Amino acid sequence: MLARAGVHVLAVSRSGPIVADLTRPEEIDRLVERIGNAPDFIINMAGMFHLARIEDTDPRAFDALLALNVGAPFRLIRAFLPAMRARRSGHIVTIGSVADHVAFPENAAYSASKYAVRGLHEVLREELRGSPVRATLISPAAVNTSLWDQYDARPGLPERAGMLSPLAVVDAILFALRQAPGVSIDEIRLSHT
Repeated sequence: MLARAGVHVLAVSRSGPIVADLTRPEEIDRLVERIGNAPDFIINMAGMFHLARIEDTDPRAFDALLALNVGAPFRLIRAFLPAMRARRSGHIVTIGSVADHVAFPENAAYSASKYAVRGLHEVLREELRGSPVRATLISPAAVNTSLWDQYDARPGLPERAGMLSPLAVVDAILFALRQAPGVSIDEIRLSHT
């Protein structure tokens, strides 16, 4: 949808089209070198989801989740923000979650990462105050994506049919990106009816 809206998209994931494992700092460094100039927009939406009680959460899974959900956005923002500031334009959109402001059981790693990325966004927003570079946090309720595949039969979780469509998140991204210069959409929370 972004490409159809006229945005030149460089999509990065472990399976392409631009391949990088964003849990690995050295791969982020190579990605930044490959991209070169700061893009007009950064949309931090790579994410990992893990459900387990705190005492059952593997510390390695916790660390990997924080590396992707918080570390990757931090490193990408840190790499490209100076050039955005210098050219006096840019927009950083970060996908948070309902779990960045509501705690759920078995969400130790995920909620910790989403509260942290919300904190990162809030600091970024304060540091950008008065700048033409914008930052938006989009915090959706459960979205029907492959993140839920491993938990389909688990009781107590939202049913897939009642989840938000990924297109609702894209619509929110486009809404934030399409605002006139001087207008910043600081945060959007999406819920299903």
